Amino acid sequence: MMNLIDLQYTDTPFYGARRMAKALQDKKYQVGREHVGTLMFKMGLEAVFPKPNTSKPHPENKIYPYLLRGVDITRINQVWSTDITYIKLAQGFAYLTAVIDWNTRYVLSWRLSNTIDSGFCIEALEEALAWHGSPEVFNSDQGAQFTSGKFIKVLSDRGISISMDGRGRALDNIFVERLWRSVKYEDVFLKGYQNIPEARAGLEKYFEFYNNARYHQSLGYKTPAQVYFGEGGETRVWAAAIGATENFTLASA
Repeated sequence: MMNLIDLQYTDTPFYGARRMAKALQDKKYQVGREHVGTLMFKMGLEAVFPKPNTSKPHPENKIYPYLLRGVDITRINQVWSTDITYIKLAQGFAYLTAVIDWNTRYVLSWRLSNTIDSGFCIEALEEALAWHGSPEVFNSDQGAQFTSGKFIKVLSDRGISISMDGRGRALDNIFVERLWRSVKYEDVFLKGYQNIPEARAGLEKYFEFYNNARYHQSLGYKTPAQVYFGEGGETRVWAAAIGATENFTLASA
C-alpha cells in the first residue's frame, strides 16, 4: 500500500489523505482515509497545498522567510536547494535527500538513510559545500531536519542567506520536486530496489547519469554538468553509470 501511495503521490503531490484514499478506492483497492493518513505520516508525505497546521517544525526552531520570489536565477551557486523524499524498497523503505543547484539542476550531493532525522541531511550539505564552495542563498522547506540548530549553523557559519518555503507551497522548491519525479520514474520505480545497499548503489549510477548524460530541454539540451562546469571543461561519466569500460568526455550538445 505504501508503494501505491508513493506512485500516486508522485503524480498528484497535492492529494491529502482523503483524496489519496479515494484515488486508490477508484482503482479497486480497499483502504480507508485513516489508514492512508497513517501511512502518509510514516512516509513523511503531506499534500502540498495551504492547509491547517497539521504538522509543525520544532517549536524551538527558527523559521526563515522565503527570499526568492521574483528573483532571476542566472548563475551557478546563486541558489542551492534541498529536500527529502520517500524511497520504497522491497524490504522496507528509506529516505533520500539531495542538494541541487537551481541554475543548472546539477545534483551537488545526496544521501540515503533509513531514518528521517537531520544527520544525513547535514552530511549531504557539508559534502556539497566541501566540493563546490558556498551558494549565495540556500533554500529548503520548514521541516525539522532543515530548521534544526545544527543544520542552520552549517549555513550561518559560512554567511549563507537562508530561505525557506511557505507552508504547503511546492512551487517554492519546484526544481527539487522535478528532480524527485525524474529519480522515481527513471530509476526507482523501474529498478524495484530490494534494500538500502542496493538502492544506494543504483542511485549512485543514476545521479552520475542525471548530472553528466541526461540532456535537459530547459538547459538548451545540455547536461547539468555541462552548464555547471562550463562548455570548455571536461564532463566525465563514470563507467558504472553508462556501462562502458572507461570514462569519456561528452560532446557538446
